[in-house]
Amino acid sequence: MRRVTLFVNGSPRNGKVVAVYGTLSDLLSVASNKLGIKATSVYNGKGGLIDDIALIRDDDVLFVCEGEPFIDPQTDGRPQEELTGSHTDWLTLNVGGRYFTTTRSTLVNKEPDSMLAHMFKDKDAWGNKQDDRGAFLIDRSPEYFEPILNYLRHGQLIVNDGINLLGRCVLEEARFFGIDSLIEHLELAIKNSQPAEDHSPISRKEFVRFLLATPTKSELRCQGLNFSGADLSRLDLRYINFKMANLSRCNLAHANLCCANLERADLSGSVLDCANLQGVKMLCSNAEGASLKGCNFEDPSGLKANLEGANLKGVDMEGSQMTGINLRVATLKNAKLKNCNLRGATLAGTDLENCDLSGCDLQEANLRGSNVKGAIFEEMLTPLHMSQSVR
Repeated sequence: MRRVTLFVNGSPRNGKVVAVYGTLSDLLSVASNKLGIKATSVYNGKGGLIDDIALIRDDDVLFVCEGEPFIDPQTDGRPQEELTGSHTDWLTLNVGGRYFTTTRSTLVNKEPDSMLAHMFKDKDAWGNKQDDRGAFLIDRSPEYFEPILNYLRHGQLIVNDGINLLGRCVLEEARFFGIDSLIEHLELAIKNSQPAEDHSPISRKEFVRFLLATPTKSELRCQGLNFSGADLSRLDLRYINFKMANLSRCNLAHANLCCANLERADLSGSVLDCANLQGVKMLCSNAEGASLKGCNFEDPSGLKANLEGANLKGVDMEGSQMTGINLRVATLKNAKLKNCNLRGATLAGTDLENCDLSGCDLQEANLRGSNVKGAIFEEMLTPLHMSQSVR
């Protein structure tokens, strides 16, 4: 009679000595009962599969499995956590010449889809290079790698004061290694560290400094800037681009805005009395409630001011020179236009409801389709013909 020692596949511990008789199926049945498993195959100590009971000799050491491949029992000397996939063995990283010691689980578990996790999840999976001390070589900056490693250790973002938010460099490292959750933390930290956006209006002193630093033939770009409440009176603002700028409640009295671009600018409540507005572009601008008394829109060279689609509700334009001005589809409801020169002006589709046009010169003005409900046409300098409103 032969006897053998049976072990569960991969383990040299808790073996059972059994007698060998009958067929290989009989041996598997005995192994199942002795080892508490469902034995399906038997291997010798070198991993050879035994498929005939005649191959078994007396005192052989055999390993029984449930269908899985043979596992070398010598690996059982490693920590049990490593065998079960926890990867808690210690390793050293040489990052840019600086050494970091950590566990494999630190690099793998928190961010399993990161580059670091793929590098160290399975030994030699990436063929990681090691230095003469056995440390894994990583050619990155140690200064920016340290916060990443600390984050993987305890889930907290710690950026040293010396790095401040060179933290942007840490962010780039996090992106390089694919640490997605850290990327979110860093982006939020960088955003919170930025000073609040300064939306305070530009003062007259600041703006004059800009003007003095700009050649007279250059167009000064002030598009979208905030001048709310600023005193810009009597300044030379010719050809400046104020498109979409905030000029609400500004003092622009006696300013020279010849050929300035005020398209879609906010001029609500501003004072432009006696300003020079020759050839100005104010398309779709908002000048509601502004004062434009005594302004000059008339350019002797024939260049016409364009206020098409502008919001001019309640403006006071009394005594302004507006020969040939384009006010097509503009809104002038409740506006004061007394004694204005509107010769040849385009007022087609303009809302003139309740406007005071007393003493105006509307010779050859185009009022086709305009709304003149409640408008006052007293003391007109020239008769207003019906053809002007229907042509």
